[in-house]
Amino acid sequence: MNHKNTIIILLVSLSSLLTNGQLNYYYYTNCPSLPMIVRYGVWAAMQNDTRIAASLLRLHFHDCFVNGCDGSVLLDDTKTFKGEKKAGPNRNSVRGFYVIDNIKADVERACPLTVSCVDILTFAAREAVVLSGGPNWPVAVGRRDGVTANLKAANENLPAPFEPLANISAKFAAVGLDLRDVVVLSGAHTIGMAQCFTFKNRLFDFKGTGQPDPNLDSSLASSLKTSCPNVDKSNGNLNSLDMVTTYKFDNAYYKNLVNNAGLLESDQALMSDPQTSAMVNDYSMYPNLFYRDFATSMVKLGNIGVITGQDGQVRRKCGEVNH
Repeated sequence: MNHKNTIIILLVSLSSLLTNGQLNYYYYTNCPSLPMIVRYGVWAAMQNDTRIAASLLRLHFHDCFVNGCDGSVLLDDTKTFKGEKKAGPNRNSVRGFYVIDNIKADVERACPLTVSCVDILTFAAREAVVLSGGPNWPVAVGRRDGVTANLKAANENLPAPFEPLANISAKFAAVGLDLRDVVVLSGAHTIGMAQCFTFKNRLFDFKGTGQPDPNLDSSLASSLKTSCPNVDKSNGNLNSLDMVTTYKFDNAYYKNLVNNAGLLESDQALMSDPQTSAMVNDYSMYPNLFYRDFATSMVKLGNIGVITGQDGQVRRKCGEVNH
């Protein structure tokens, strides 16, 4: 092989490392302050709102599961346009829009009409994990903002806490994510809170038995009944998804599952299948393995159905399509 061919092969290998499909790590070379602006925006929000890291991570997830990562979840309803904010899984639940709007405003001042809202959200989800003590990973960029939203898909495609594992796995598979991704991305529940209505069915009359869910630790069930009494007005009360280290991104979520202390039925269901329970056991013992696999799954998540090139747009404001 001659010297020239060697150089070409090296350049091809290097470019494949630097690109991720149609996305790449150097798309915003004309906006060098972007990573620091996003990091500061997330950090500042976390000083005022301990829940916001989990909320930003969930916002990214809810965006990518509906029509791909296109920023559709950020769009507001108008008289002529139905967004996804009022879909069942999002209404009175998904939050953190103001953080993305604030970061976008700062980015616009530094680099006007350059950076898409969906790339800002993807960066913000990574920063939320890192600033909570979790793993870091490189974010390839170049996603464009979509010009549509899909209320029907938001109602149908997002996994629900009441669903059996087979249904959740099928929803992941529909967007190109496998069973390991189900287990790994569920580990995002190491931070954040859940409203009582998402797990109250486990506390009082599980599947018509008149008893709590037998797969829920009895002392945990007792304490949850105090914060989530069996009345409708408790439905919005908040409880930690991981009671041990609510705001620290670690592997305690998996240790909880091993001890029947998962909050959501869909979390504890990971122990009901031999394949997923083996992964849970591994992650409960080896935090670095979880961190590595979480980073890998987040890259996969951020690649779902992206819009690139001349398609889509770079929105001026994240809540509305450019006109």
